[in-house]
Amino acid sequence: MTSRIIDAHQHFWDPVNGDYGWLSGPFEPIRRVFSPADLQPAMEENGVAATVLVQTWHDLNETRDFLSLAEQTDFVAGVVGWVDLTDPKVEEVLAALKAGPGGQWLVSVRHLLHEEPDPKWLLREDAQRGLRAVTDAGLAYDLVGKTVHLPGMIQTVANHPQLRFVLDHIAKPEIKQGVIQPWASLMTELASHRDHVWCKLSGMITEADWESWSPSDLRPYIAETVRLFGPERCMFGTDWPVCLVAGSYGRVIKALRANLDYLTEAQRDQIFGRSVIESYRLPSLRAG
Repeated sequence: MTSRIIDAHQHFWDPVNGDYGWLSGPFEPIRRVFSPADLQPAMEENGVAATVLVQTWHDLNETRDFLSLAEQTDFVAGVVGWVDLTDPKVEEVLAALKAGPGGQWLVSVRHLLHEEPDPKWLLREDAQRGLRAVTDAGLAYDLVGKTVHLPGMIQTVANHPQLRFVLDHIAKPEIKQGVIQPWASLMTELASHRDHVWCKLSGMITEADWESWSPSDLRPYIAETVRLFGPERCMFGTDWPVCLVAGSYGRVIKALRANLDYLTEAQRDQIFGRSVIESYRLPSLRAG
């Protein structure tokens, strides 16, 4: 077991302070405030030392709030924020975020591609220009979407060989339906960009059957992702508190461990800690 486990993907939110219309229907149970005090007990129980805090909606104020929160929260080792890539002044926005309160904790940005009508939104010239600004700012970029978004992601990764990319949630394959293709073929192409693309083993239990999933349902997808990217480019994430609709924080960790039992201890340590440090170039982790 690694001595320093880092959760590469978690959120905080207050539903009254953001665009959280999706927290309804089956997601109603998690329509409440989630703060560091809610997460810390689960981290301590499962031996998780640090996390990466990830944006939840398209709002600069949330990014600023998260950076300030990282400054105050010992276990937050980095923040994935949001900026409008299409903003002609995106360079200035990124510079202001980095220079502002908690700016040293900004490690990456992302845009919720699945909320755009065009699955290839990222290939817009103004968005591509924004990605060049992200590169110049020395940050990474998180790719978030589903299988339908992978072609645009693949082209984007090819267009920006100097930018570090992190794929969230293994691109959300249809685990509940047991569908592998075309997800696996597209992931093969994405993973072929070996020098600057990593992948989070996260967000999987909410793509499975919430009521009846077991670790074996995830195994084909985890095995294929690890085969394609290698342990050196895979990292662990819980997607807490979204995961709570289908399983506890601890259950997410146990399911991933069960599916990585064929790896060496060093390879598991890479996935549960070192990969996230290397991909995001995390600031020095604070002792705690």
